[in-house]
Amino acid sequence: MGKVRRGRYVFITWKGDHSPHHVHVYRDGVLVVKWDLEDNQPMIGSASRRVRALIQELDDEGVL
Repeated sequence: MGKVRRGRYVFITWKGDHSPHHVHVYRDGVLVVKWDLEDNQPMIGSASRRVRALIQELDDEGVL
């Protein structure tokens, strides 16, 4: 499991989780979006421009 905090968001991934490769994004303990990292689109919920930028940042850093 990988857990990273950025801003007011928590990004969580699990090794061996089901396909497609995705990240769960929480804010104040509430799921904001479950983001498909392979197709760059939401699976559940919706992502603001800020959340999408943070996901891209973390992906570029190799964290996700």
